[in-house]
Amino acid sequence: MIKKILIANRGEIAVRVMRTAKKMGIPTVAVYSEVDRDSLHVLQADEAFCIGEVELSETYLNISKIIETAKASGCDAIHPGYGFLAENPAFVGACEESGIIFIGPDVNSMKIMGNKIESREFVSKTGVPVTAGITGSKEMLMKSAHKIGFPVLLKAAAGGGGKGMRIVETPDELEEAIESTSRQAKAYFADETVYIEKFINEPRHIEVQILGDNSGNVIHLFERECSIQRRYQKIIEESPSPTITPGVRRQICEAAVKIGKEIRYNNAGTIEFLVDKSLNYYFLEMNTRIQVEHPVTELVTGIDIVEQQILIASGKKLVLKQNDIRQHGHAIECRIYAEDPARNFLPSPGKMTLYKEPSMQGIRIDTGIAPNAEIKSFFDPMISKLVVWDKTRDLATKKMGDALGSYIIHGIKTNVSYLKQLMNSTEFSSNSISTRFCDEHTEQLVSKIQAEKEKIPVYIPLIGYLLPFLVKSNLTKVNSSGKVNLWETIGYWRDLMQVRISTDSVELSVLIFKYSDTSFHCSVNGKRYEVSDWKCTSDRLSFITDGLTCSIYFSEDDGGNAFLSINGNLFTVKRLDTLIETNSPVGFEVSGGGNNNITSPMPGKVIKINVREGEEVKRGSLLMIIEAMKMENMILSPLNGKVDKINVSVNDRVEISNPLVHLIKETD
Repeated sequence: MIKKILIANRGEIAVRVMRTAKKMGIPTVAVYSEVDRDSLHVLQADEAFCIGEVELSETYLNISKIIETAKASGCDAIHPGYGFLAENPAFVGACEESGIIFIGPDVNSMKIMGNKIESREFVSKTGVPVTAGITGSKEMLMKSAHKIGFPVLLKAAAGGGGKGMRIVETPDELEEAIESTSRQAKAYFADETVYIEKFINEPRHIEVQILGDNSGNVIHLFERECSIQRRYQKIIEESPSPTITPGVRRQICEAAVKIGKEIRYNNAGTIEFLVDKSLNYYFLEMNTRIQVEHPVTELVTGIDIVEQQILIASGKKLVLKQNDIRQHGHAIECRIYAEDPARNFLPSPGKMTLYKEPSMQGIRIDTGIAPNAEIKSFFDPMISKLVVWDKTRDLATKKMGDALGSYIIHGIKTNVSYLKQLMNSTEFSSNSISTRFCDEHTEQLVSKIQAEKEKIPVYIPLIGYLLPFLVKSNLTKVNSSGKVNLWETIGYWRDLMQVRISTDSVELSVLIFKYSDTSFHCSVNGKRYEVSDWKCTSDRLSFITDGLTCSIYFSEDDGGNAFLSINGNLFTVKRLDTLIETNSPVGFEVSGGGNNNITSPMPGKVIKINVREGEEVKRGSLLMIIEAMKMENMILSPLNGKVDKINVSVNDRVEISNPLVHLIKETD
């Protein structure tokens, strides 16, 4: 058996592997970059070693450092998690040369199945259906794309996790799309090769989990459906699939096992398929690693997939028999991201001011985030995976909606409310979905989020904002950062006071008539409210007013912004009559400003500059591209004018409000 494991990854998957290793009595070693020093995977490992500062090439993608650390710490095995080096044959080879067990498949399987072009060619020979595709140079792709017809799907050959994928609607978009996708593929997978695949309209994304050992045995753990995606990356997964029939389930699982046996696959892997409206299925790709969404399979089968990985890598034969594996009940996973669905899922890095996970039976939360942590811009914006299980899909859907409603995250934008609306939608409950669902329904779901918030009377968040900083003297001393609370700047309270407050950009005046330890009277928009029976802790407040019983979670950031969660809705509230010293600008808008300085919308790295000093630009022209949280963010010109000065270079790291470009506005 393996005796000690180095985990060549970070975040929730590193913590997940540690959990099983601990259950098996196997010590673990973490590696980390300097910005991850306080991360959960570092704290939970038996040993942890810093291997660099920030750059992925120096840390989590640095094969030699990882191997050296494994040898120095006495590890006889490495678990790669997913992403980073998980599907890198060179890493597998380096492990073998160093006498270290790689907890994953062999090099041959990874080379063939880890490359989408080679895997399609291999699978087509097995008789499993494959969609039409085109490979070759950039010139070849541009010349031949019309043969399969637009729209087409452009993909990175070595891609995974939704990265390096793009729908190209017309021939005019193809050249720029190839350049962008190739650049992204090289950055994430060290391979800029891309190819074109026929785009199937309104497909379902269904995948089969397989396990193979070193003796040629291959079994499946049934299927997962992953059709709800944004930016070609899954955000909701479930098992069993509510789409396929028992007959199609049998066929698609048998096809996956056939592929695994043909290639003599020897660890955990996933065969992914696209399924059309007629339930015809087509091989899409194979992921030669553990998947982000593996927990839904674990909950419906009762099988610890990471444990099976470790046993197989230790040379053990599979003891699981296909006929003994069953699907029990229904499991759903929602990926919780630091992003803003109202702004095309723009990543939202920053410091959380409050983090509280839901607590109920039948749920599982996989996370690598410590409470009140800072979400860094250097990595993927996933905060956690919320997974629920129940007897039926309807019960699991309801449980997920309830869990999302009690998931409290303050200080950053998240997709929690978006996922809750999606769970409550008739489209999801009736399974009227496809991989295009988010593209077609996000505007509607965002509107529903706002409509639900507007049902809450405005005086509730205002009172919820005022009371916590008045009720107890110890709460008026400091905020979460240890700085003096904004209420201390007043000096003292009068019996009658008017306070100007903004809540979600709406400005209101609140007249406070009376405050004591037992009573609070105020007026909002001319209507007087008496508040009674309040109870207040460091982050939670309950009270009764106007016949309503209210329960609110609250927190505050360094900039004087308060965050309040009310019935699963998040409000941002701020006093307007108090100056707060802060160096943390709020919001990520690209600013034109009075001086026409274009600033960065978020921390990140400059990966392309598209203009030169002195060049004329039009409103909407691409100025540069900032990479943050595994996403390329295009910085566009807000006006017609001329580039006066470029303040950054390619590969520079920038922070929010760093001036990138100075423009001279075109005179009328």
